[in-house]
Amino acid sequence: MKWLLILFPREFLIRMSLLFQPIIKWYFKGTTLIDPINRNGYRKFLSYGYDKLRENALSPGTFSLERHRLLWLYLERKTNLLNSKIKVLHVAPEQAFYKKFKNILSWDYITTDLNSPLADVKADLTNLPFEDNHFDLILCNHVLEHITDDQKAMSEIFRVLKKGGKAILQVPMDQNRAHTFEDFSITDPKERTKNFGQYDHVRIYGVDFFDRLEKVGFKTEKNDFSAELTREEIEKFALPKGEWIPLGIK
Repeated sequence: MKWLLILFPREFLIRMSLLFQPIIKWYFKGTTLIDPINRNGYRKFLSYGYDKLRENALSPGTFSLERHRLLWLYLERKTNLLNSKIKVLHVAPEQAFYKKFKNILSWDYITTDLNSPLADVKADLTNLPFEDNHFDLILCNHVLEHITDDQKAMSEIFRVLKKGGKAILQVPMDQNRAHTFEDFSITDPKERTKNFGQYDHVRIYGVDFFDRLEKVGFKTEKNDFSAELTREEIEKFALPKGEWIPLGIK
């Protein structure tokens, strides 16, 4: 998977994956692992990663990664958001969720991104074309680590969120790091991968990520949902261990 990500644009890979998804899904059919997003079973998941490949990371059915499956279970088990009549903004919509969220009839669902073919509105996260206090829920997962002015992006998310609204803001986070590390002089893709974990990341967040969110006005919650799951569930769904689901509340 790593060489594909280097050779081909993300948009091309999305289109190709959709074309061959039924074949891939059939080939990997089994009972060892379950993707909770579509509830189908597979004999294994695909390996995936940039600096280091992770075994059983990418589901053949939905193309979900570990964090997607964890978030889906959190939404399903710990919230009523999937059944609520709400306005939802999905930033950089993931293929793993797109069809599921589009089919939630109670949602007024809008997607946004600069380049993604799945985006309804092409926009920069630091300058969103939406009115103040518009959305009940904003999903913005593994996006902020790509943006130089992440405080501006956070401020925009806060601005367009309704009072009492929630933003789910997953990021790669080193929970052993007190302070976020960023160095904008690092521009070489190999050096970025070495320092930040991926060629197009500009920082690696520490636990002060929550301080950054609070600085723009959010009340924050650290949801350690994976701690509530059994070892069997973590293995069966191929989930990350100990990963927080950050929540910002306006």
